[in-house]
Amino acid sequence: MDKKECFIIMPISDSENYDIGHFDRVYEYLIKPAVIDAGFNPVRADDIKKTNYIIIDILKKLIDSDMAICDLSSKNPNVLYELGIRQSSNKPVTFIKDNLTERIFDIQGFRDFEYDPSLRIDTVEKERIKLVEIIKNTYNSEVKDVNSIIDLLSIKKASVENELRISPELTVILKSIENIDNKLSKLEKVKDFEFIEKKEYPIADFKSLKIGDKVIHNRFGKGTIIDIDGNDPNLTGKVEFDDYGVKKLILRLANLGFIEK
Repeated sequence: MDKKECFIIMPISDSENYDIGHFDRVYEYLIKPAVIDAGFNPVRADDIKKTNYIIIDILKKLIDSDMAICDLSSKNPNVLYELGIRQSSNKPVTFIKDNLTERIFDIQGFRDFEYDPSLRIDTVEKERIKLVEIIKNTYNSEVKDVNSIIDLLSIKKASVENELRISPELTVILKSIENIDNKLSKLEKVKDFEFIEKKEYPIADFKSLKIGDKVIHNRFGKGTIIDIDGNDPNLTGKVEFDDYGVKKLILRLANLGFIEK
């Protein structure tokens, strides 16, 4: 018999004030093991490998999964958006957050489980055991707890049909959104590259630029200088970026960093 599914609502990309890869570690060391020990198959948005209609797939998982965990740490807007969708189905969800994040006013009435974001080995195991019990209790609760605003207002819960017909126009829109999401994911990794500086350079610093120099931009990522207009007092040039193609920039205002000179 297949395990019931538990959808994990949590930050996926790196967040401000947290180390790179922090939430991946929270998932791997705390949430995922606890979900498995509670008898569920953990599913996170980035586990959905389909390339077609990935947004629809995530929406269906949010609504249809037997159980869900929502990590409110860092008050991530995407997490709160997905939580709203989950609560519209009025299905069980366990709230967790790290002890650095303040409770969110609109949902502070719901009980949550706090964990230590340091993920120290002497604390994470104890927290995993507690989280296992909380997941089981939330799912198996015989008492009709108020799980969402749906209960409070007696609103009819949302449902998603098994068969969804998507128009060609919507297909194009969904594909565009997916491409934007992929580009944003790549931009989030820009911080992993080495900047010599990340500020507006004086124009004198850019007079030494030459065609072929490798640079990095805080929005477009890595690229190569392919043209410089030395006669332009504003010092314009063209940079061919790996993910965004050729962009014409005012080099002295472009917030570039050198990868190598």
